[in-house]
Amino acid sequence: MAERLTRADKARHTRLRMIRAAERLFTERGWAATTVDEIARSAHVGVQTVYFTFGNKRALLKEVLDTAVAGDADPVATLERSWARELLAEPDPATQLRLQAAGARRVLQRAALVLEVVHGAAAAEPELAELWQVNLRQRHTVQLHFARALEAKTSAGLRDGHDAASAADIAMALLGPETYGLLVNGRGWTPERWQHWAADCLVRQLLP
Repeated sequence: MAERLTRADKARHTRLRMIRAAERLFTERGWAATTVDEIARSAHVGVQTVYFTFGNKRALLKEVLDTAVAGDADPVATLERSWARELLAEPDPATQLRLQAAGARRVLQRAALVLEVVHGAAAAEPELAELWQVNLRQRHTVQLHFARALEAKTSAGLRDGHDAASAADIAMALLGPETYGLLVNGRGWTPERWQHWAADCLVRQLLP
């Protein structure tokens, strides 16, 4: 006999259903063209349930983004995720960079289109402009942490006098949603091809 869901389980499932419905509509129609009424209908809930759960459409988009980046609704920071811990513990610098590209691919396969929605809406929505800036700062924090670990693993130093700060800048550019979106969503590259290209670029740019 199947176990009965608790009220908390039902609430989590309903919340995730609303997030998934919102993600689909935001990425298909865009921020401005998507209404809370449509999200509610797609998630098979009342409009007031969406407002009660998230407060407003902007807060819902933030949760959509957070869930897409993480891959789940668990409150675990990126640097505490298993893939991040694995690459930080990896002693070989080139392998670390390949693991960074692989991790970025997995995140961007889920989140690149949502990030495009946030970036596109930022010009007209101050709160979404701040959400975009927060995401940029978070990405920089992660890449700087990775770059410091990389620098510590290279006895001869990074290539061409790069330090952790400039290495983080390079990683942000190569592993960002803008580059991924251009090549994968715009030019038809497979995510796997993008990953191998990005890893090769990182190795060539940063390692002696």
